[in-house]
Amino acid sequence: MNVFITYGTDNYLRKIKEQYSVEQMYLLHKEEDQYALLHETNEESVFNEGHDYEVLDASGAIENGEFAVLNNIPVTDEGRPLFEHRFSQRARLIEQEPGFAALRVLRPLGSDTYIILTVWKNEQAFKDWQSSKAYHEAHKKRGTADGIDQQPSIFPRPSYVTSYDLID
Repeated sequence: MNVFITYGTDNYLRKIKEQYSVEQMYLLHKEEDQYALLHETNEESVFNEGHDYEVLDASGAIENGEFAVLNNIPVTDEGRPLFEHRFSQRARLIEQEPGFAALRVLRPLGSDTYIILTVWKNEQAFKDWQSSKAYHEAHKKRGTADGIDQQPSIFPRPSYVTSYDLID
């Protein structure tokens, strides 16, 4: 499965979504009129411009949520096997959290930035997860000698988080 993401204006992205109405596409919005269109498919991208990803891990259904969080993590070529191995060994506790809708671990096909996409019933469900035991279990190695974050040579620059409302 692949995920393709493109950015643009509300009107432009809605036209694409309408033109390809049989496709699984999700319109995302964040403050200040910033929009993205996410296309999940086993086929090729319909976008002229965009970011292409291979899905390494998937659970849940994106359409079951209203709040998306994208953890954008740049990884060096040399670090990809270690990074992917760590995610393949994840505890899988997030799926049991109240308000969880979906997760996608996305390998970049044209850049160095992986995306860990989680989708939630709403923003409060995401915040509740951040203060949960499952969150602390999933991130217990962070900041320790065993933590992947202590492997700075595999991260060429800091990661960053973006969040969006799914608007239709």
